[in-house]
Amino acid sequence: MPKTTKKKNLSTTRPSVPYVRGFHPPTAEKCLEAIGSTPRFDKAYTPSDSFFPPLPHPTSIDDWLAQYKESGQTYKLFLEECPWLSRRKRKYSKAAFNSSGKTLQEKYPDAKIYLLPLGEFDGVSTPRFSDLAEYAHRFFCLSVEILPPVKLTTVGKSVFWEETDDGRSRISKGKAVRRSARPSKYELESRFNATTGHTQLKVESILRKLRLNIPDDAICVMALTMADLFDTPPDLFVAGMAAGNQRVGVFSFCRYDPTLQFSSEFWYEIFQASSVGAEERKRLILQRSCKLLVHKIAHLLGVDHCIWYSCCMNGSGHLLEDFRQSMHLCPVDLRKLQTLCGFDGRGGQVPRSLGVL
Repeated sequence: MPKTTKKKNLSTTRPSVPYVRGFHPPTAEKCLEAIGSTPRFDKAYTPSDSFFPPLPHPTSIDDWLAQYKESGQTYKLFLEECPWLSRRKRKYSKAAFNSSGKTLQEKYPDAKIYLLPLGEFDGVSTPRFSDLAEYAHRFFCLSVEILPPVKLTTVGKSVFWEETDDGRSRISKGKAVRRSARPSKYELESRFNATTGHTQLKVESILRKLRLNIPDDAICVMALTMADLFDTPPDLFVAGMAAGNQRVGVFSFCRYDPTLQFSSEFWYEIFQASSVGAEERKRLILQRSCKLLVHKIAHLLGVDHCIWYSCCMNGSGHLLEDFRQSMHLCPVDLRKLQTLCGFDGRGGQVPRSLGVL
């Protein structure tokens, strides 16, 4: 994510920007090798410029592949690396396990993706949480459950994680277990700017809390928030962070509002952007949020950044690059998720994602 030491306009584009030193875009032959042999679903995984366009070339010096050299993860490498496909039970997981299963659902038949609302989601200036859960369910064809919300309360310059009455239940083996009836408050690490009144929360302090509240049957727990986040002092912001081995992550949609513009130099400066109609604003926030959500969950499922085609698993170096990236998976990553999640690859992606956007 961008650092405050960068004093250039992140939106500046140039007609010809080279890839980072040492990165060479894969040839068409290498891309086909990355997909691997697909005798059953040849049509579903056949690249075409209309549905599976090639990897975008950098247009800004801040673009992902203008800054980072990535080797790429082929389908074969995914099978070797993915912990959810191992015959051994995933470390830290307490879910029922069937070593002979072929897909994630067969290996962990009761497992779910849990989403935690962290702070306010009003469905007007924020995406509706039920829409986010529905999209994740359709995208992965896995069970998705919404946990009781956690309030973020501000006292002076401090921000507190405050569990509601329902939120004080910890889920264990699918059943709610009541804890103390006393209000539960936990101060999160944060930074505050008195001039603008803007606050950012430190991601690690949220991850620490999430690690203590993982349901036994969780594939992962993703806290989603409209609060702005940072990791280290030089950061302008981070979209979020995941701790893969602990199966937890937190991600922010704060900077996905098209009515806002953010400084490329100071983390605390926010400006009103050009007017956007109410319906278009809701559509863009939902679209951008859904794309971030499934991108990050896919990482926790073992899918790395994609260098093969235009794909929702491409990396991004800044917000404008993030916004223009595809909502869809490329043939390589589509095949990875088909193998992991067990959906029918012959129907492509469309039936999995219709009905939300």
